[in-house]
Amino acid sequence: MWLTWRTAMERALYGDAGFYARERPSGHFRTSVDTGAPFVDAVLALLLEVDKELGSPALVDFVDIGAGEGRLAAGVLAAVPPSLRSRLRVGAVELAPRPERLPEEIAWHDRVPREITGLVIANEWLDNIPLDVAELAEDGPRLVMVDTETGRERLGDPVGPGDLRWIERWWPLARIGDRAEIGHPRDAAWAGVVSGLTEGRAVALDYAHPVDNRPTGGTVAAYRDGCLVPAVPNGTCDITAHVALDACAEAGRRAGAISTTLSTQRDRLRALGLTAERPPLELAHRDPPGYLRLLARASGEGELIDPYGLGGFGWLSQTVRAG
Repeated sequence: MWLTWRTAMERALYGDAGFYARERPSGHFRTSVDTGAPFVDAVLALLLEVDKELGSPALVDFVDIGAGEGRLAAGVLAAVPPSLRSRLRVGAVELAPRPERLPEEIAWHDRVPREITGLVIANEWLDNIPLDVAELAEDGPRLVMVDTETGRERLGDPVGPGDLRWIERWWPLARIGDRAEIGHPRDAAWAGVVSGLTEGRAVALDYAHPVDNRPTGGTVAAYRDGCLVPAVPNGTCDITAHVALDACAEAGRRAGAISTTLSTQRDRLRALGLTAERPPLELAHRDPPGYLRLLARASGEGELIDPYGLGGFGWLSQTVRAG
């Protein structure tokens, strides 16, 4: 069946027989959450920072969007200090059913809640929001159609006026054959997150690229069982594409954000105290178990801030203030 990439991704990921209707993501690809305590501690530090900025209100939210199995939400809940735990409301947003062993205190949502006061994290969520792909032809940009059974592609109709405006602003096409991934569905989704904040901070972490360095061939890819596989949108693999976080940032500003920071995961996590510094070797003689714990911690931090891996992720942080 020939479909546009946006429709094909929607069915392949979220349809009745879609990938996320049947699979837990941890079995197919590794994310920052898989590093365990280092990432949880960094997010907790961020939450404490936001709580302080808000003046330690009576109720503080922590919401994890694209929560998967809820491991980040559960980790933050377990690690939060007593002074905040009594005021903390934790939510996880995911289309899959609630995991059986998730702590009862964590609310499970199938959509982003409104009136949030606190911190919202969207870790590798935007890259799974379906979008269309366009390719520059002799007569202008045309939608790329994909065969859902084989992954073969062909050009379809010219892009519509709204898509064309987005391309011209955020992903200009210079040469015949260049491609753009039309990101306004991600912009709208992120604007919805920001507009749902009464007060606090929204942070998106994802594969990203800037407007002056978009990949000319696009970034649509697929993963299964930890491996990169052909991008066939038939529900058997995760279909993803990198995110134009700068376009999302503009949408967030229009939705009410008063301040915006675009950075890398490496820079942001180093600012939160992650250094990947190895423990002194002499500790291995005095306290072997302690040395191994600290060594594992340093390894996790190193993975998170590796500029050629997770550390190269884009971080978009936007703040909303009440009134």
